[in-house]
Amino acid sequence: MATTIATLKILQTYLNGVMERADHHANNVNEIVLAITGGIIWKSIKDVKVLSKLGDMKNVLWMQTSNKTLCFVYNHNTQNIDVRENTIQGRTVMTFNNNNSANDVKDFFKTL
Repeated sequence: MATTIATLKILQTYLNGVMERADHHANNVNEIVLAITGGIIWKSIKDVKVLSKLGDMKNVLWMQTSNKTLCFVYNHNTQNIDVRENTIQGRTVMTFNNNNSANDVKDFFKTL
């Protein structure tokens, strides 16, 4: 099931959970996630959706651009955020972690 991020309050609740989980077990992405969030807000043309289980929002987010759906998922094996085409199992088109700069994020989102 997915939760629609239709208000700032829902976005803040989601980001608070992401940041808490990142600081606890995913400190390889706990900084870049904020830049990625800005890119998602910048380029998404519809409400963003996040994976939810039993009312708990998880580390999977979908955004829609003018010509594609992108899925942002935390990859536990590589400790990166993968950007995948359409679904959680889709082809990885970009990977982010704290070694990426804000400019890397901007360059990626600029192409969308």
